[in-house]
Amino acid sequence: MDYKVGLLGRVVLLTLTLFVLSYAILNESGVFLTSLFIILVIAQLIFLINYAESSFKKVRQFLDNIKQNNYATVYPVKFDGTETDDLHIEFNAILAKLKEDQAEKEANYQYFRSVFQHLSIGLITFEEDGRIQILNTAAKRMLNIDQLIYIQEIEQVNKELHNAIQTLRTGGSELIKIAHPDGIMQLSVYVIELVLRGVKFKLVSLQNIQSELEEKEMEAWQNLVRVLTHEIMNSIAPISSLASTIKGDIQNQMDKNEDVPIGDVEDYLMGISTIEKRSEGLIDFVSDFRSLAHIPVPKFSAIRIKELFEQLSILFHNQIDLLSISCEKKIEPQDLLLFADSSLIEQVLINIIQNAIHAVEEAEVKKISLRAFIDEAGKIIIEISDTGKGIEEEALNKIFIPFFTTKKKGSGIGLSLSKQIMRRHKGNIQVQSNIGKGTTFKLIFNA
Repeated sequence: MDYKVGLLGRVVLLTLTLFVLSYAILNESGVFLTSLFIILVIAQLIFLINYAESSFKKVRQFLDNIKQNNYATVYPVKFDGTETDDLHIEFNAILAKLKEDQAEKEANYQYFRSVFQHLSIGLITFEEDGRIQILNTAAKRMLNIDQLIYIQEIEQVNKELHNAIQTLRTGGSELIKIAHPDGIMQLSVYVIELVLRGVKFKLVSLQNIQSELEEKEMEAWQNLVRVLTHEIMNSIAPISSLASTIKGDIQNQMDKNEDVPIGDVEDYLMGISTIEKRSEGLIDFVSDFRSLAHIPVPKFSAIRIKELFEQLSILFHNQIDLLSISCEKKIEPQDLLLFADSSLIEQVLINIIQNAIHAVEEAEVKKISLRAFIDEAGKIIIEISDTGKGIEEEALNKIFIPFFTTKKKGSGIGLSLSKQIMRRHKGNIQVQSNIGKGTTFKLIFNA
């Protein structure tokens, strides 16, 4: 209000002076009086302009302070209720708010910069010309440097790392091995391209995964040992049992000084033949596994399923008798032939039958069924069913995952290997299970 009244008063006074000047000129009041009024008009115009500019100067000063981020200026307040006081109060409030925002922004910047510096992952940001923006402590430690001005200087540390940083685009990653005073480092390099306020720059992350790789390597070796141990034990157990039975029978015959009946000799020969065949298959399997570190390539030949079932019966005879398990075999037609790798398919059936024996150990009805037939699509199907407790639905979805097992002493390898072997035969393996009723595995061979 003070500013408006002052401005209006000066305008009115200037208007009156101009009116009197006009009157003096019209009435030829004299040169002196006319000159006096002209000087008064000029003086009032100067005072009016200065009065108007005094407030604009404060506004300009206020805007200049904001432009220069200078929020420390304080405008005096007399608390006299004038417009100038109100203007100064508003200026001070705005500057205080801007100062508070600046302090918060600076605090956040320092916070994130501190986090950036203390991350265990190395981080580097640089512009298009290669000038480094930020280089955190972890990156300095990994690269064994104190400072970095341009990204091109990394070439002196490791050329492969420099090439990866320059060529990788958003989402690209690469594994680089570099020498370090603490030992060899395996760096996982990941790059993101960003644009901030029209400026392009790259964010590079460096993560030393040497210890993780060593841990995974050790885990892989342990898993390999578990695989071999599992497969060897699965075959050695029935071989040992069968050999022990034959040895016991022969020892009894020798103790009694009795001649061995021809029928028993034939049984012994069949048992020894089974042991020999299974041992050879096991040796071949272990040899191939050790040299290739994966499932051997199948050596296809015609297999009589009837003979295959008979060999399995002999192999598991002792275990089945010991646990009083009923074993049923059914083949349709009787002369059904399967074109596959005899040793590998036998290994699959051994794994599944062994699981079935474990499943029915505590069942009221102990029964295992082997069935082979040709379905409507002309595919050869081999089914292995048991009357065990069944498999929980949650576990049923995971039983073919390597190293997953529901047994205390199981390695979780058998079914995974069985599935891989069936894939090598261009076939499939399926499972159905009912809790309390039993489980059925189905080997499907395409025609």
